[in-house]
Amino acid sequence: MRHLSYSLICAVTAVAACQKPAAKSPASATTAIPDFHKPADPGFSAQAPDSFRARFSTTKGDFVIEVHRAWAPRGADRFYSLVRSGFYDGVRFFRVMPGFMAQFGIHSDTTVTAVWREQRIPDDPVRRTNVRGMVTFATAGPGTRTTQIFINYRNNDRLDAMGFAPFGQVVVGMDVVDKLYGGYGEAAPQGRGPDQYRLNVEGEKYLARQFPQLDRIMKATVE
Repeated sequence: MRHLSYSLICAVTAVAACQKPAAKSPASATTAIPDFHKPADPGFSAQAPDSFRARFSTTKGDFVIEVHRAWAPRGADRFYSLVRSGFYDGVRFFRVMPGFMAQFGIHSDTTVTAVWREQRIPDDPVRRTNVRGMVTFATAGPGTRTTQIFINYRNNDRLDAMGFAPFGQVVVGMDVVDKLYGGYGEAAPQGRGPDQYRLNVEGEKYLARQFPQLDRIMKATVE
């Protein structure tokens, strides 16, 4: 499958003041927010917490993804760093196929897209199934995950055998995801949606000119 590319993307109870505070794990320690213009930034090597939530404010409303690092640790770590860096802010849902999935993750700035193209992460074993609401990295084959994500609209368990490893799940606002504009359908050349090659080369100008109804992420934050 093409990056799904062409074919297919606690509350904590207060303790008594006299108790010794627990030591922070590497995952929970405060780390500097990385700069998404610089993939070599040490912040992109940060380990994600065991679980966390990311809120996406979009042109259709908000939804929340709950991530579990145990499901797909490499994918969770990459997603955590990308969200914290602001990488997804302003990014469009460029491939929305009602009844299948909604995909995003190509940056609007072509210089950013270019520097991330080869920043691949190793595959995670598939520990969860691609059912409705599950969130998974898109790939162009083994060992090709970079920044593109998709949200399953239905039970797509056939993707499990292809190596698509969910790392999180939409727990709030799946109705918002359902409303994302999907009128353009599948990407070119199979469909009339955006051509991914042109999107990589021309960026937001291409989408604004030819696919203006595509929804976008206004802001993504770790909660």
